[in-house]
Amino acid sequence: MLLDAIIGAVSTVIDRVVPDVNAREQAKAELSKIVLEDDFQLALAQIQTNQTEAQSDNIFKSGWRPSIGWVCSIAFSLHFVFFPILNWFLILFHQPSINIPFDMNSLMYALGGLLGLGTMRTVEKMNGVK
Repeated sequence: MLLDAIIGAVSTVIDRVVPDVNAREQAKAELSKIVLEDDFQLALAQIQTNQTEAQSDNIFKSGWRPSIGWVCSIAFSLHFVFFPILNWFLILFHQPSINIPFDMNSLMYALGGLLGLGTMRTVEKMNGVK
């Protein structure tokens, strides 16, 4: 990514400018520490933003995660429960079945992310985190 490219470029400059091997390694370690600290602070800021959004009374701020969950659940249910049963009845009554194109990869990507985040939250609740 962009950050990795920047770190690589700065490391190359450090390799050329700092002749002492120990000082060079120390400078690279400091660079890594600064980058990791910035990433950590960004992650904390995002977590605080997520908490603030989740506590909001405004449905457009706090409701987007549940709405995505419901949309994924409905799409999953329609494709794997409702349409197969409907097609079974259509075939039973000698009618043509319904074949609806379905992009399973996109749904599984969104659903997997939600389920993964849900699992992390469940573990937090089990450990007593509010």
